[in-house]
Amino acid sequence: MQLILLQNVQNLGKLGDKVNVKPGYGRNFLVPFGKAVPATPTNLAEFEARRAEYEAKAKAAHDGAEARKADLEGVEVTITANASTEGKLYGSITPRDIAEALTQAGHKVEKSEVVLGEGPLRRTGEYEIVVHLHADTEAKIKVIVVGEVA
Repeated sequence: MQLILLQNVQNLGKLGDKVNVKPGYGRNFLVPFGKAVPATPTNLAEFEARRAEYEAKAKAAHDGAEARKADLEGVEVTITANASTEGKLYGSITPRDIAEALTQAGHKVEKSEVVLGEGPLRRTGEYEIVVHLHADTEAKIKVIVVGEVA
């Protein structure tokens, strides 16, 4: 399935690229979320006519993400959870918990933006977490998990 990208998509391409993707990915994700349109002659002509508008929109989104990155750089959040005396948590810290802690600290972050590479945090300690703000903008924050012996 050939599509024209209407915005930068990580690991796929940049704005205006003509890409080949599997039909399910295109039909179920890219087209419904407004990230791409089918590569028909009509859509190609319309895209070229509106290219400046799409580029301005992409630049505004990128600039907003850069501003949020500057705001988030060096941020530390502390999360308290029930833990054993050895430091193993009775449960885990998920992206939702980290996003809520950041929001309470005054930094608006969605849970879908928090990336935990090795899965949920299950032990006490300090972790460096990536917050994915835009297709090519990421911020690193420090999460400190403190155990509360139950």
